[in-house]
Amino acid sequence: MIASTSQRPTTKNPRTDTSAAAPRANRRVWASKGYLLAAALLTLAFVSPIYLTIVNAFKSQDQIVRNPAAPPAPPTLHNLTDALSRPDRIIQIGLTNSAVTVIASVLLIIPLGAAFSFWLSRRPARFRRIVLACFSAGLMIPPAVLLLPTIRILTILHLDHTYPGLILSNVGGGYLSFAVFVYSGFLRSVPAEIIEAATVDGAGTLRIWWTIIMPLLRPATATVAIFLSLWIWNDFMNPQFILGPLHGQTVTTGLYLSVGQYSTNYAQLFGVMFLAAVIPVAGYLTLQKQFIAGLTSGATK
Repeated sequence: MIASTSQRPTTKNPRTDTSAAAPRANRRVWASKGYLLAAALLTLAFVSPIYLTIVNAFKSQDQIVRNPAAPPAPPTLHNLTDALSRPDRIIQIGLTNSAVTVIASVLLIIPLGAAFSFWLSRRPARFRRIVLACFSAGLMIPPAVLLLPTIRILTILHLDHTYPGLILSNVGGGYLSFAVFVYSGFLRSVPAEIIEAATVDGAGTLRIWWTIIMPLLRPATATVAIFLSLWIWNDFMNPQFILGPLHGQTVTTGLYLSVGQYSTNYAQLFGVMFLAAVIPVAGYLTLQKQFIAGLTSGATK
């Protein structure tokens, strides 16, 4: 009995397989090179403003105008001393106002966000989804859209052009929504048996939240504190319109005021920018371990 040709096993040609695999390997190589090139260009785009700020903070006005990208030769500290000795005290007043605003806002947002998230975690799942969908509006709506209604509300409360009004606008804005989302995600990993055991032992809701839940949320608290501190520190629009340039200024509005209308002393401006960036960078380097622990803990949970 002779087998038909359709039933004969087919053999693959090694030359054909090799020639087909070679273009795929070449495409993978070019794709990896393209990814590396895109990553290098993206990194350069983010690093170049930092580099320009650092090198120009130690150069004279003529050197900056001649070649802004060149390193300082020789470096000078006159820009920093001139920025610190300005008669309007932009650095001293701006750093103080920004620090007070950041600390007060974060100290209010963290307990409010953690307490509300704990209360929300004990509600039915459908109710949680509806509330979180409402809070998501605080992250999706642009802050410029909410600025005018916020100023109107602060005017009615007689808190416009005041630092309490600026702090309350930070608490009621998208910053609280961000804290609620972060804490709600972390609270999903907290076993319900812990809360039930504390309830059986006679602990109240407030005591459970403060003595049990808050220590468990320490990585999330570090993440929320670092993100909110950087965002509030770098905020320009709220201090500019809520405080006003004549009442006082934060670091960002102080930088805006240091830019001249017809001419600008770039050497002094870069010195002010360098001093304004020292505190957030130092704070991040100090808390980077807690920041990384918060991110990795949230990823694993």
